[in-house]
Parts: sequence; structure tokens; C-alpha cells
Amino acid sequence: MSASTQSIAQRYQRDGFICPLPALTKDEADRLLSELEAVERSLGSTLGKAEGQLRAKTHLLFPWLYELCFHPAILRPVQQILGPDLLLYHVTCWLKEPGDPSFVSWHQDGTYFYLEPPEHVTAWVALTDSNLDSGCVQVLPGTHALGQLLHQSVPDRANLLSNGQHAEGEFDASNATPLTLQAGQISLHDTFIVHSSGPNRSTKRRIGIGLSYIPTRVSYRGGRRVGATLVSGIDQYNHFQAEQPPAASLDTAARAFHANACQRFFAGHGAAREDAKQS
Repeated sequence: MSASTQSIAQRYQRDGFICPLPALTKDEADRLLSELEAVERSLGSTLGKAEGQLRAKTHLLFPWLYELCFHPAILRPVQQILGPDLLLYHVTCWLKEPGDPSFVSWHQDGTYFYLEPPEHVTAWVALTDSNLDSGCVQVLPGTHALGQLLHQSVPDRANLLSNGQHAEGEFDASNATPLTLQAGQISLHDTFIVHSSGPNRSTKRRIGIGLSYIPTRVSYRGGRRVGATLVSGIDQYNHFQAEQPPAASLDTAARAFHANACQRFFAGHGAAREDAKQS
């Protein structure tokens, strides 16, 4: 293992996150932002306000976003943590408009991903600058070592988490580390690290793409088979249904596949929550 590889893996294991890391060039970030804005013009709405589950598994709708998931500068540090054989498990677009009161409560991703073993890295790709003023992600360093915490549902229309998940316990925000990013940079965080984000109090949009990667050895315990995309190496386990890349943006086949994938993904999560309550 090289010194640079060792540094990334060891820092991640110690802290539960790494930020920032270089990934996209400015031209690449600008192009992706332009692609997203073109989609919004065609929809007549921002992606965050569009009808349907367009913020989830969005890579199944747009070739430019599907391609982003394979970007070597994103995959390299993830491979150093999880190994060479990787699946893309999920994608979420996180959009906050200027002055947007939307927030994300303190939570752990592992609460609603239902993976066994719970090996999962989120690569958060900044398409615009992300800082405290615009509501960047904040993490509580070292909390990944606590393992899975209990969560309660606290519904709030401003919470970008669909079920209002909130980790039980008192969390001191003064100990939080903001994951400040420039457009094109990425952060990585562990499935168990406690994190949140505040409202966008700036005059600019804050846009990030959350890419959730898992090793191929991981399986899903949500009660049904869901989809994932092989992004590097080989998959000798076949735990997930292969996902269909979009031939063109929002074409009929892509919309149908995306709708079915989201239905199975979220229905499986509901079944897993009920099983957890009864166990």
C-alpha cells in the first residue's frame, strides 16, 4: 500500500470522513451544472420542486449524471477505502435555493440503507461552492465508531430527509466540522458518521450530488431485490439487480426504469423498518 493510499484509508478510518478532495475540473463542474440547469428549464421547475422522485436515483434518468458515477477521480479514493470491486448503490441530488430554509437533521446514512455488512461510503460532489453560509454538510468527527444509533422520526416539511430521521441523543454542534467544498471538490463520509446540514442563507444555489458506493460483497436486507450499478472491478456475488443506463435524458424507457427502481428501493426500506420494529 502506498503512502498516499495509506493516508486516505487511515484518515477515513480514524475520523469517519475526508474533506476536501480534488475531483472535477472547473470546466467539468460547470458543464454538469449547465446540464442540470438545462433539465430544470425543460421541466419548468427546479429539480428539488419537480414532481416525482427525481432527486433519487437520478443517474437512471440522465446520461451525464450516470457518467459522473464512473469518474476515476471519484472512484480512486473510494477504492482505497472499500477495495476495487464497487457498486453504486444510490444517488441523491441535494439542492438548496438561495434563502432556502431546507435543512437535514442529525442522522446516519446507515439507518435507512439496510446493508449487510454496513460498508458504505458517500462521495458528496459539489457542483457549486458549499460552505456554512450556504448550508454545507457538517459532521461530528469520530461518531462513526459508535455504530448504528437509534433514530426517531420527526416530520418537518423543511427537512430534506423524507421521514425526518433524527439520531437520538444530544449532539453538540460546536464540535461539528463543516465539509467546506469548492465546486468540483468532493468529500467522503462513512455510513455511520452523524451529520447534518443547515439552511442556505446565501444568495447562491448550493448543489451537491451524493454518490453512495458499496463493495460488491455487501448485500441488501430490505426484504426484496433492489438495483445497483457495477462501477469498477467484478461482481461475483450478484446481490443486486443490474441497473439500466439511460440512453437519453428523460426518455420513456429511462423514466419507466427509474420509477420502478425507486418504487422497489423505497418499498424495501419500508419493509425493513417494519421488520426492525418487530425484532
